[in-house]
Amino acid sequence: MFLDKDNKEIKIVIIVTIVSLYLKNLNHIINRIITGQCSFSSRRRMQRLGASKIIQVDFLPKEMVSYCKETQTPLNANLSEVEEEEEDEEMMEAKPGLEAEHQDEDDNREAKDALRELTEEERQQILHSSEFQSFFDCSIRVMERALAEDSDIFFDYSGRDLEDKEGDSGSGSSLSFSRLFYDEHWSKHRVVTCLDWSNQYPELLVASYNNNEDAPHEPDGVALVWNIKFKKATPEYVFHCQSPVVSVGFARFHPNLVVGGTYAGQIVLWDNRSHRRTPVQRTPLSAAAHTHPVYSVNVVGTQNANNLISVSTDGRMCSWSLDMLSQPQETMELVYNKSKPVAVTGMAFPTGDVNNYVVGSEEGTVYTASRHGSKAGICEMFEGHQGPVTGISCHSAVGTVDFSNLFITSSFDWTIKLWSTKQNKPLYSFEDNADYVYDVMWSPVHPAMFAAVDGMGRLDLWNLNNDTEVPTASVTIEGTNALNRVRWSTGGKEVAVGDSEGRIWVYDTGELSVTHTDDWTRFARTLVEIRANRADGEEEGPMELAS
Repeated sequence: MFLDKDNKEIKIVIIVTIVSLYLKNLNHIINRIITGQCSFSSRRRMQRLGASKIIQVDFLPKEMVSYCKETQTPLNANLSEVEEEEEDEEMMEAKPGLEAEHQDEDDNREAKDALRELTEEERQQILHSSEFQSFFDCSIRVMERALAEDSDIFFDYSGRDLEDKEGDSGSGSSLSFSRLFYDEHWSKHRVVTCLDWSNQYPELLVASYNNNEDAPHEPDGVALVWNIKFKKATPEYVFHCQSPVVSVGFARFHPNLVVGGTYAGQIVLWDNRSHRRTPVQRTPLSAAAHTHPVYSVNVVGTQNANNLISVSTDGRMCSWSLDMLSQPQETMELVYNKSKPVAVTGMAFPTGDVNNYVVGSEEGTVYTASRHGSKAGICEMFEGHQGPVTGISCHSAVGTVDFSNLFITSSFDWTIKLWSTKQNKPLYSFEDNADYVYDVMWSPVHPAMFAAVDGMGRLDLWNLNNDTEVPTASVTIEGTNALNRVRWSTGGKEVAVGDSEGRIWVYDTGELSVTHTDDWTRFARTLVEIRANRADGEEEGPMELAS
């Protein structure tokens, strides 16, 4: 294609040249005629003009140069194959050295591009920033959960593994140890003063602790939130305040709030959404509220209308709004017969009742009381204990038979007593303990079962349908001086106990707490037998109270 184009151009040039020469000769002849140098005979025939000289010119085509970017080296044709192999080996030996040099250059370049080292002041500024603390708290909590998991990935659900373990699962007739919660920094040398399970998150357990006399610079009051779902050894949340916490509980209907009653008489409120470990709200220290230790805090009501109810040994009951703790909405002096102040050590509300409640006192007497109505305040007195009431619990299991009039109490007199709000004398006294009985609680699912702990480190589970003389199951924790508090989990499958050394023990109840359809009627018959035996043992039966 390019050659044809060049030939055409050459031909055009040649034609132009010939025409130019022809015109030049023609012009020369015309000039000679004009000047007379050339004459024509009239009889002479005109000569035909023609080219006198032809010059052929060749033009070379435009040279098109193309090349590759390669290194051209002279090749010695006389170089032997042996010499070529030697040169190749030398090149291969030299190559690692070149790679090392390139690697050093890359390392130097990366070192130059690396971030500069932060100063100590800059590091401290980052460590104390709220963004870093929020990220670190969330990350460390997740990592602890993952590292503490010990699930058996080879577990056989067909049951073959259980066949080889004779006696491990047993018949479910005993308590089995599940977890131990103890923090070396926050739990050491502190007494567990109260326990409570979360209704919103059943795996969460909050515990309150008093002051550590060996660490005067540490906060006096501590509340730790533990998680039984993950096998980690540290608490989920750590809260503290400047007064020993003697009562604590998750705020019902407010899953993010934890309420605490202090020895100084203040009520404190913690929020796990806040990065602060100190209370987000607290009541004032004034005569308008509590001035003595607050041994019980309860949130009662409904989702849209609820109040915090607190009682103290100063003989005062206060009703609060969780939105504002600056002053109580309602205050009531708990006085019996308008003359005897009641130093309350515990309070319990029957299931589904937000107006009526029972309280235990320092003198060992139990009282019923009401928040509103014509009989607001202390209503009836129940005598029977010979020492301060340490624990009180209303029957909470809901079933085919209504037992909401029943409640149990524990005392320093080494006894547990079963009561009915319809009688002013105890229905029965359980006297199997040989030390102070520090706490007691009805099972939330089984109508005839309750748990109790005493000063000898013993946990007892009583099933009144089986026996009323001795516990159905019992376990003594070795190395523990006293068990102070006991709480059933929301589902009734675990029971947690706290001791005087700051440790919390969680036990699985297994089949002990499984409820059968006839347990309600059996318990009703048991109560009839208890009343009959009591009537036979006394010359005069208990005085009936107005319902």
